[in-house]
Amino acid sequence: MVFDVKDLGRSPGSMRTLKEHVPAPSDLGVPLIGVQEGSDVELDLRLEAVHEGILVSGTALTEVTGECGRCLDPLAYDLEVNVQELFFYEGAELSDGEDDEEQRRVEHDLIDLEPVLRDAVVTMLPFQPVCREDCQGLCSECGARLEDEPGHHHEVIDPRWAALADMAKPDRQN
Repeated sequence: MVFDVKDLGRSPGSMRTLKEHVPAPSDLGVPLIGVQEGSDVELDLRLEAVHEGILVSGTALTEVTGECGRCLDPLAYDLEVNVQELFFYEGAELSDGEDDEEQRRVEHDLIDLEPVLRDAVVTMLPFQPVCREDCQGLCSECGARLEDEPGHHHEVIDPRWAALADMAKPDRQN
């Protein structure tokens, strides 16, 4: 997702819009949910030349797929994220307190939007996605869907009390 910004030059105040559909990069997500590699990402951005570099702002719209963290049912929904990042010109001096390695750069009149998109999308994804807030999930003992079997439960005896449970059985011989 590298874009040419040579037409903006180093003329503060110049601007252009970028409306494009690009394929999603790999690893755009977390273990249970994310954007499928190669799926469509709709960019609606404004590229503005400012004194320090190129300011990129706008939105990115993509489809997110994954599975519920409780019941493992598939999930799919559209996600729109806001994007705003300043790409500094090569050789531009940073103000005090800014780490040079953390700043994005305009390199050879090109900007790479992939890391910016990754930061925007991944931070908006839920850590534990659920299909519904009241999803009951799966039984931890047998894996049955609790939604399908209301009142489902297992008689679980603490192994420390198992010997006493054997003593209480009526068919036990003394």
